[in-house]
Amino acid sequence: MVNRLANATSPYLLQHAENPVDWWEWGPEAFAEAKRRDVPVLLSVGYAACHWCHVMAHESFEDPDIAALMNAGFVNIKVDREERPDIDATYMAATTALTGRGGWPMTVFLDHERRAFYAGTYFPPASRPGMPGLPDVLQAVAGAWRDKREQVASQAAAIAEHLAQTMPDERPVSEATSEAAMRRLAELFDPQWGGFGRAPKFPQPMVHEFLLRHHARTGDGSALAMVENTLTAMAAGGMYDQVGGGFCRYSVDSRWLIPHFEKMLYDNALLLRVYLHWWRESGSPLARSVVEQTAEFLLRELRTPEGAFAASLDADSEGSEGAYYVWTPEQIRAAGGDPAMLGVTDAGTFEHGMSVIVRPQGEWPRDQLRELRAQRPRPARDDKVVLAWNAWAVQSLAEAGALLDRPEWIDAAVTCRDLLWRIHVDDQVYRVSRDGVRGGALGVLEDYAALALAEFTLAGVVGGDGARGCELVDELVRRFVEPQRDTVAEDLPCGTVVMSDNATPSGWSLAAEAVLTAAAWRGEPNDAALQMLSRAAELADHPHFWGHGLSVLEAALDGPVEVAVAEPALHRLALASTRPGAVVALAGPLLEGRPPGVVYVCRGFVCDAPTSDPEVLAGQLRVRESSPLP
Repeated sequence: MVNRLANATSPYLLQHAENPVDWWEWGPEAFAEAKRRDVPVLLSVGYAACHWCHVMAHESFEDPDIAALMNAGFVNIKVDREERPDIDATYMAATTALTGRGGWPMTVFLDHERRAFYAGTYFPPASRPGMPGLPDVLQAVAGAWRDKREQVASQAAAIAEHLAQTMPDERPVSEATSEAAMRRLAELFDPQWGGFGRAPKFPQPMVHEFLLRHHARTGDGSALAMVENTLTAMAAGGMYDQVGGGFCRYSVDSRWLIPHFEKMLYDNALLLRVYLHWWRESGSPLARSVVEQTAEFLLRELRTPEGAFAASLDADSEGSEGAYYVWTPEQIRAAGGDPAMLGVTDAGTFEHGMSVIVRPQGEWPRDQLRELRAQRPRPARDDKVVLAWNAWAVQSLAEAGALLDRPEWIDAAVTCRDLLWRIHVDDQVYRVSRDGVRGGALGVLEDYAALALAEFTLAGVVGGDGARGCELVDELVRRFVEPQRDTVAEDLPCGTVVMSDNATPSGWSLAAEAVLTAAAWRGEPNDAALQMLSRAAELADHPHFWGHGLSVLEAALDGPVEVAVAEPALHRLALASTRPGAVVALAGPLLEGRPPGVVYVCRGFVCDAPTSDPEVLAGQLRVRESSPLP
């Protein structure tokens, strides 16, 4: 059997390279082979840090008998959802349509035209009540393919037609859209533990960014209260790594106590920034501590030798979920700590008498515990570099470095930005690299938009004319927005445009932000961004799935506002602005031919009176009197 995954870019694919399953990578060769053999395709989608992906791999893909069934009846394709989010989005939509739910690992059966006709997520190695086992599923699908081909074709055609639905109608967005979203979030809010809805609870930095922006624009105290309640509770629980910094993927309970232990770059980059903005608004010592510890986690645990950031840390180590992160009372006492203070009990709050540490009140031996933990086997690291996620890290580190006077974070952001341009961009934009070598997957809409926004952020922190960011925006409008698609790949049965935000911002809402930010740099109105938002406005009825879109709406309602800084002494004050639509520039068209020593606050090339007075500028930028910045 040929090992076709041995040279893959993706660590997830490499995890499966030695399986007895005859895996193929996604491509025309695999579908040609399926057609030659007249068998369907089994598509398996996951990612390296996915716990249940590991479980299914161990139970089924490493089992010779199950592998034999897969090899005999199917051409088997393995896809890393982080490398090919367009494939993942297409077939997740199909899985949701077929089953009513989705998740990973995702298992989808395709015909030769790449159309889905049956799907599921995790299948156990043997059938259980209410859950078919993978061998039974394989035999049933193979039988249907052999004996009921017309029904299979009809199902595939129906799902393909469903996925090919046109873009939603435009629905104008306005201040009323924002107010309606606020009312709905208030209904969903958990006043006891923070967050929205019930367990499991996911961090929603985009929703909290919207709430912070709404508060800044309107003065609505309830928006800020929801942020403070949630971010405080998240930082106090076990979902936040009290010992090493950084956030886990989500909490399995409503109290943010017990996490799903995988650590994703995108979560930590986005959460770092929203905690920074909370600190900028309030001066909260807790917020600052979380920013500092999360930034140090990124630089210590996820930075690659080339200067970019790895995708994730696994949930598992030593063959067990969370083993790296949990403690017994005896281990805490050995480090000189008080187990009760840290929430570590004799019975255990997790599994097997182990507990997750919660944030204590008072002094505790954090450094000693980190040294003890460093002696344990470490979770595996998915060290591929994902363009969009790294761009978010660039934004967060650059902004945090400027506001907290940490130049080394700014340097790290610049190094990462430069690497992204050097490795991931030539005549095309490429989504992933590993060990300084880019993979073949082309960038999707979120990659173009995120890189443009990183470029604009750094231009506002270290200088630059914003030209590269504007060029990227023009390119993403041409490649994606005008044809209304998320991907330029031609190897999918139909294009899907994901409007809703999920764990990360959608490409569409990111693109709207990039278009709006470019408008600020160019002194243009916000019409194009508002039109893009109107395409997704129906999602305002479900604001927890459109947090980033609503954040962009707040910026559009307020701006765009360019803060052209020609006085270095006022640069940090400009960055302290809480105005949702503010874009800080140290160079660019608005400063051409203008005298130095002042700051210009402009909207569409119409500027307030230039000022060198910090108090006047603070008023123009809505810097709070209680701001921790000068």
